[in-house]
Amino acid sequence: MVTAPRPVPLTVATDPANGGRWTSLAGGGREWLWHREEPRRAGVAPGDAFADAGGLEECVPTVRGLPDHGDAWSRPWRADGDGDGYTVECPDFRLTRRVTAEAGAVVAAYTLRAEPGYRFVWAAHALLDLSPAARLGVDGRPAARLYPDEGATQVPGTWPTVGGFPLDVLGPDDGTAVGAVVDTGRMTVTDGPDTLHLALEAEGQPVAVALWRNLGAFPADAPYRSTGVEPMLGRVFDRADANEGDTAVVPASGEVSWRLTATATRRT
Repeated sequence: MVTAPRPVPLTVATDPANGGRWTSLAGGGREWLWHREEPRRAGVAPGDAFADAGGLEECVPTVRGLPDHGDAWSRPWRADGDGDGYTVECPDFRLTRRVTAEAGAVVAAYTLRAEPGYRFVWAAHALLDLSPAARLGVDGRPAARLYPDEGATQVPGTWPTVGGFPLDVLGPDDGTAVGAVVDTGRMTVTDGPDTLHLALEAEGQPVAVALWRNLGAFPADAPYRSTGVEPMLGRVFDRADANEGDTAVVPASGEVSWRLTATATRRT
């Protein structure tokens, strides 16, 4: 008999010295974050090309474009004195993050400080360890944009199928790699009996979830499989391509705050 899903408490581990990267998001004996060996990751410096070691990287003020995957993932974060908070200083902004475990949920609270009018994209670039049977879920049929060719073009549509690609399923390796941005602040990832729930809140700012569905096509010289489910502020991968309303914008106060919550459940 299958019972109603029960909560599974989550734990989190981060690496402030190496870009604030999340190295673990786990619960009930399951690690949700995918990893790969990337010897360049430990020695990166600002301006370097992205070194994909998996986990969850903090990508801001852009994901694609320059700097590659943003300016924060390649810089050390410093403790701000109270045990939970860390800050990274970048040329145009300062980002503070506090990650805590609250009643089984992992909650990450952010504040970005910059000049009023500063436009940026932020993404929790989470690469997940999922089977080919995993499914993604959202409420309703939100607008979505497919990026089939490294972001040079975009195909508009609605969830779950855009441009012939079913975004809600993964399946076996098929030699494709596409990105997408879905206009929702909440998404579920179900794999076997387990479901990861992601929720993003940001008053007065555009929220979305970016997807990276690499089924053995990227990079061309040594492809591997990776799946990104990335809550984000903004609705584009590259802020240089943004139209009005596609990025977060720092208000007159000089601060933008947002909150990412991750919870998990399991069917038995």
